[in-house]
Amino acid sequence: MNAPSAISERLTATGTANALEMRGVSKFFGALAAMQDISITVRPGERRAVLGSNGAGKTTLFNCVTGDFPPTGGTIRFFGEDITNFPPYERIRRGLRRTYQISLLFPELSVIDNIYLACAGVSRRRFSFLRPRRDDALVASAENLVHLVRLDEVKDTKVAVLAYGQQRQLEIAMALSGAPRFILFDEPAAGLSPTERGELVEILTGLPSHMGYIIIEHDMDVALRVAESVTMMHNGRIFKEGKPAEIENDEEVQALYLGGAEHG
Repeated sequence: MNAPSAISERLTATGTANALEMRGVSKFFGALAAMQDISITVRPGERRAVLGSNGAGKTTLFNCVTGDFPPTGGTIRFFGEDITNFPPYERIRRGLRRTYQISLLFPELSVIDNIYLACAGVSRRRFSFLRPRRDDALVASAENLVHLVRLDEVKDTKVAVLAYGQQRQLEIAMALSGAPRFILFDEPAAGLSPTERGELVEILTGLPSHMGYIIIEHDMDVALRVAESVTMMHNGRIFKEGKPAEIENDEEVQALYLGGAEHG
């Protein structure tokens, strides 16, 4: 019998592996240690919050996972596959998505066009310049995402005139393009009103159960409502891990995070 191919081995591994595994991951900028010896395991479908004050290493963690900042040391596995040295586009091809603190949208295009381009960008037809037909599968996918993030009423509106909260909802829709397996949400509630934050919580908790994510969030109330597990970082290291209620009621966490410290 022939040995299984590399592809079949990878498929076998991804069927049983954790969604994300970081083992001893560190990131140095010269002599500055932005993140040290981080080990995290996230199961398929798990929703986790990563909290901590400014400079805790949260965004550096995201940048290492996405490949924007290759780690100085350690390994990163995505559904069983070692992606430590993969470029960002290879991680996207494998189903990893991310939102950013700063909006990355096309302001002069409509909501639906922004989402369509995001869907096309992760499809096999991403280099096609043909105008899509109305029955195009990518058009249908874009329409579904518009509905999922509750932007039906403004789908034909230019992004430039959207309310800020609607732009953040659009970013989530674009991150959901191509049926990702895992998403990194980078402070999606930043700048939102209390009403918009409530809508954000409903959107995130309403995502398909198989779709796991990690959320970095300034608003601890939002983070604890949409996560089932929490990792607390401090000075580039993991400080605490536990369930939302455990973290919220932990005296050391309250002293560090809730006691007036600036967080982000």
